[in-house]
Amino acid sequence: MFARDRKTPIAEWWWTIDKQLLSALILLMAVGMLLSFAASPPVAERLGLSPWHFIIRHAMFDMLALPVLIGTSFLGHRQARFAALGVLIVSVVLLWLTLKLGVEVKGAKRWISFAGNTIQPSEFVKPAFAVIGAWLFSESMQQKGIPARIIATLIMAVIVGGLLLQPDIGQTALVLSTWAALLFLSGISWFLIVGLAGLGVGGLFGAYYVFPHFAKRIDSFINPEGGNTYQVDKALNSLLEGGWFGRGPGESMAKKVIPDAHADYVFSAAAGEFGILFCLCLVALIVFIVVRAMSGAQRQQTLYARLAVSTLAVQFGLQCAINLAVNLNLIPPKGMTLPFVSYGGTSTIAIAFGMGLMLALTRKRPEERMATGLPAYRGGPVAVPAE
Repeated sequence: MFARDRKTPIAEWWWTIDKQLLSALILLMAVGMLLSFAASPPVAERLGLSPWHFIIRHAMFDMLALPVLIGTSFLGHRQARFAALGVLIVSVVLLWLTLKLGVEVKGAKRWISFAGNTIQPSEFVKPAFAVIGAWLFSESMQQKGIPARIIATLIMAVIVGGLLLQPDIGQTALVLSTWAALLFLSGISWFLIVGLAGLGVGGLFGAYYVFPHFAKRIDSFINPEGGNTYQVDKALNSLLEGGWFGRGPGESMAKKVIPDAHADYVFSAAAGEFGILFCLCLVALIVFIVVRAMSGAQRQQTLYARLAVSTLAVQFGLQCAINLAVNLNLIPPKGMTLPFVSYGGTSTIAIAFGMGLMLALTRKRPEERMATGLPAYRGGPVAVPAE
């Protein structure tokens, strides 16, 4: 099946995929499953559920995410673009429908109910916009007179408008960061970069006065004595009590009282159970994924692929950084999952789709296989669809 001289799609995929990047992503999913065993039973028991409730659901989400990751990685460059476009259109429509038909939780409408399950469309918007935005920016740079960059900006505005109305400040920040990364990678002037940074700071001040829940989180972060910092305090206790090597599986005390130990604060729960060294290894794995993806982006022959892979890597790394910063109390709390590690259905599957696109766009091109001396198929180089 995987022999170099076999003329099958699976053999072709196996000899063109970035195996190190694929292995790192699967390892990250395995770490998430391990931490689900450690962190979720106390949360389930506090909610009156079976101790295995979140573990089983986490495993189910991984079983759905893995085929999405692998299946998407089979796509060629053009196919990846069409897949991202389809997902972007559907998810943006659902994003706006959520404002009318969505399920309200804690004053925000971010989820829409479908077949007994809730879906958060904004999770799928992020990777799809990264790829379509990269394609539009590359077209704008290569073909003068095409307002593709303006079109990408308009799409971003439509997405951000829907997110702010939900409201969801965290996802808004990620989408804006994706757009800013595309601007930066496409080579804009430093004058414009400074101007956009100023607008970003102004936007934060505006959000403080417009969104009460956002202002409350900022106030609690600046003045902990005057707000509810229970979860943050317990998360920090879990980080401290584990020491370098942890208290051992099931022995962390702080983890048992953290409300979101299985989700947003799974990193803190991991520190209490397995120690700081384990957490440093987890961070190293995340850094490896980002660096490996960025390195793979530089080897791509098309501007579209370079921009798309780089933007997906930045998006993935930034989401991880936000989650870790919240756990370390470096920024105000925000409901942002740690990719493939935190519990979350829509998030896990959407990240798998994004990482699948990354793997698809970093597969070896025909000229790379010729340079490495790997065999050609069908009388020629591997037929990885070009842009």
